[in-house]
Amino acid sequence: MRNLIVSTALAALSLFGLGAQAAEPIQAGKQYVELSSPVPVSKPGKIEVVELFWYGCPHCYQFEPYINPWAEQLPEDVNFVRIPALFGGVWNTHGQMFITLETMGVEHRVHNAVFEAIHKEGRKLASPEEMAEFLASQGVDKDAFLKTFNSFGVKSQMEKAKKLAMAYQITGVPVLVVNGKYRFDIGSAGGPTQALEVANQLIAKERAAD
Repeated sequence: MRNLIVSTALAALSLFGLGAQAAEPIQAGKQYVELSSPVPVSKPGKIEVVELFWYGCPHCYQFEPYINPWAEQLPEDVNFVRIPALFGGVWNTHGQMFITLETMGVEHRVHNAVFEAIHKEGRKLASPEEMAEFLASQGVDKDAFLKTFNSFGVKSQMEKAKKLAMAYQITGVPVLVVNGKYRFDIGSAGGPTQALEVANQLIAKERAAD
């Protein structure tokens, strides 16, 4: 956990800096890492962009105003996926909340509200009951949430998320992975805007390879 926190903190040092890198051609080993073993994508035939995140991560929260409008404008051949990073403790509890909301089909309605509750209102949302109370204020059925939270389907998706994070070899968040092949973060890219430019270039690289 200590290494994860240090890694995330170091990435934050470059959160809004190093803008000069944006004009440079991206290079493996510099702005991104090419995975030695590609990870299968969730929708074959589409170029996948994965964001690994944690609701409690301040840098993930700061990245939201950048990545959300970008993701909404992606072309039809690109599939954007969010995966919670599960490193134990409250990370897993928050990840289970995300997967529960996704399973219920309401994640898109309350995703920003959850971030705001944690980072602006100081809510911990560290237990299913606390989550259910808050989500009820956002129009999510409390009993349905708690039932889904403890379901076999959600627990199966938790195991899948853990395996994907291991396959991507992540050590901190937020992290982006393009098409199961290329991993990078805000720090390596040079800032939030540059990270999305790296994603754009890697998407174009994958599109040209087809």
